Amino acid sequence: MTTTTLRVLPAPRHTPVGIPLPTHDQGRDEQLAQPTPYVQDALAVDFAAASDEQIFGPQPTRTCDLPDARQWAAHIAQGVVEVMHGVRPPSQVMRWTSPEVYAVVARRGSRAARRRDQRSSAHRTRVVSVHLCEPATDVVEASVVLVDGARVRALALRLAGRDGRWVVEALQVG
Repeated sequence: MTTTTLRVLPAPRHTPVGIPLPTHDQGRDEQLAQPTPYVQDALAVDFAAASDEQIFGPQPTRTCDLPDARQWAAHIAQGVVEVMHGVRPPSQVMRWTSPEVYAVVARRGSRAARRRDQRSSAHRTRVVSVHLCEPATDVVEASVVLVDGARVRALALRLAGRDGRWVVEALQVG
């Protein structure tokens, strides 16, 4: 193995050439004598083109750029029903629901958690089938059939592609 000695060299001292600044009287006389070749115009900004909400708000994402809607609808349906039973904390579905849907699901879940007997065992919800409809390039409507204990339930979801993820915008429990 060969060793190489490192040489440490000082950084070169380079300073730009200074520009002499005119005095106040000299500058005013030169401005009057020479016309300015450039005049700065007003900046052309179209304030009516798009609002801040359109530019910085949630951006739509096409269905083809998102995960499989069938699997995702099955998972979120199971999670939402578990939240509504008070088995799962509502914060786990907050990211994937609109504020309106989250408020309804969280309120229903808190009531169910208060009513639920602590001695009873929680039953697991099982998804039986998922049917999809795609009315727009960034929207999927899903109808999910669930087995919830001894009951069979239907759940209708409207999933919208926003900021690279699916978001539940509407929910109907049957």
